[in-house]
Amino acid sequence: MSAITGNLGLATKQPEHKSDNYLTHGKGIKSWLFSLDHKRIGLMYMIGVLTAFFIGGVFAMLLRTKLLTPGLMYTHNEADEWNFYNHCFTLHGAFMVFMFIIPAIPAVLGNFVLPMMLGAKDVAFPRLNLGSLWCWIIGSIFFGWVLLGGILHAAFGPFANYWANALIPAGLDTGWTFYTPYSTAKAANGTVEALLGIFILGFSSILTGVNFIATIHMLRPKGMTWFRMPLFLWSLYATSIIQILATPVLAITGLLLLAERTLGVGIFDPALGGDPVMYQHFFWFYSHPAVYIMILPAMGVISEVITAHTRKHVFGYNFIAYSSIAIAMLSFLVWGHHLFVSGQSPLANAIFSILTFAIAVPSAIKVFNWVSTMWRGDIRFTTPMICALSFIILFTFGGLTGLFLGALSNDVHVTGTYFIVAHFHYVMVGSALFAFLAGLYHWWPKMFGKMTNKTVGNIAAILLLIGFNLTFFVQFIAGAKGLPRRYASYPPEFHKYMVTSTIGAYVMAVALFMMAGNLLAALINGKKAPANPWGANTLEWHTASPPPHDNFPVEPVAGDPYDMGSWVWDEATEQWVLDEDHARTVAGTEPTVHQH
Repeated sequence: MSAITGNLGLATKQPEHKSDNYLTHGKGIKSWLFSLDHKRIGLMYMIGVLTAFFIGGVFAMLLRTKLLTPGLMYTHNEADEWNFYNHCFTLHGAFMVFMFIIPAIPAVLGNFVLPMMLGAKDVAFPRLNLGSLWCWIIGSIFFGWVLLGGILHAAFGPFANYWANALIPAGLDTGWTFYTPYSTAKAANGTVEALLGIFILGFSSILTGVNFIATIHMLRPKGMTWFRMPLFLWSLYATSIIQILATPVLAITGLLLLAERTLGVGIFDPALGGDPVMYQHFFWFYSHPAVYIMILPAMGVISEVITAHTRKHVFGYNFIAYSSIAIAMLSFLVWGHHLFVSGQSPLANAIFSILTFAIAVPSAIKVFNWVSTMWRGDIRFTTPMICALSFIILFTFGGLTGLFLGALSNDVHVTGTYFIVAHFHYVMVGSALFAFLAGLYHWWPKMFGKMTNKTVGNIAAILLLIGFNLTFFVQFIAGAKGLPRRYASYPPEFHKYMVTSTIGAYVMAVALFMMAGNLLAALINGKKAPANPWGANTLEWHTASPPPHDNFPVEPVAGDPYDMGSWVWDEATEQWVLDEDHARTVAGTEPTVHQH
């Protein structure tokens, strides 16, 4: 079998693959649940995290519907209403943060794409990869048990309390941050089960990080130096560093909280001689780096989408690569800005404020370079590109408002208000969600060999952007005027803001169902996708769609991943094809023939 390769600008020209691909390579449920194929593991992660996203979204809609009015909505008793609100609030946050946003891009898109971007057959440790999936499943089962317990107790009330209180938790109402004393109280809720779930989910995150770092170090192909890696790999590498170093802190904190709750040891609970502020230090030492576990992979996706859909080489490659590592390192130094009003020393507050401003610099570098990449580019307004543009808009809003919160004089006034809610969602939800959707639509043809409907996708993406801003922009205004967060009611003067926010949430829900329906419709009757529908030059586009089980029949040789001249549009076949003459020009030599 022969393959023509260029030395610099052109990866291996792969031979046509047979009809067998990773989707058809094995049959039966066991071939999926125990598969070592990184692509199948990525798809199983996708099913799982999207299920968690749906559940978290249901709770979000229940919250927003409740907040349509400051009065009672679901019950006839104020105490029951607040209790219901607290459970929905907690489970919304827990499902979205721990089971969707943190694993979504690394576990789904990273698992599927990373080995192919390296021209490898799989990750460095396939069995470890399968183990990380099962850790995620088992950890999620604990959260599912908490959710089921809350439903049963709500449905059956005293009867459930009579026969199953010891076995089935009565939901979870601590808030997703598990702050003491809520999480150390002896109330019959699912704190223990939820903490065990987070502990196990942490193992999934750590194993994925170890695997990705080993894969990038060990399996880069010929021609791919560190500064010829796709930027998505740089972002996953930086994310993996955070996962390995920060996640054990959360695991240890959870174990200490479990010990305090079950054994009565005084660690965080002031009633037992503990320090609740120490819990906040431990929690945010993990959770602020975790913000970048969510956003760094998103930034990598945006780098890939923008270069591919503007037909232009990325601007400032080295700066984007280095900024990923800078964000990873600085993310461990800024947790204290979550504790500006906790009573920590003025000196500590000042230091954390300065560091908060500093971490904005590498993020701003990325935004500048993305905009510069688009300048005079051949922009194609595809669904992935519209999602990427939406990401830039929302991330810029979120980042700029983060500077407001880094300023001590302002943060004191808006802490505990809806200003924080809006900032939090612009950065963590809006940005990460739009990047995830951009990546899904960008790599969907590679995953399944089917094209999505561009018109439906574009309308849904624009509608989602409108709905998101309707939902959360008004919360900046309400928060600046003093509306406190985490309450099931509010003063009547804030009614118009809450109504607007709830309308926006329903618009978002419609848009998300349109996005999901478009993806599913593509599987049924979508147009067959070519190997490279976008004309991108990273290695995953040099194999068939969907890929064969072993990814590449012939080992590829990597060139410049953003050399868009390697692919030209063929009017006869209406698809992108490799330009071998360009390869000769870039390489400065005749292509060589490799026998395998």
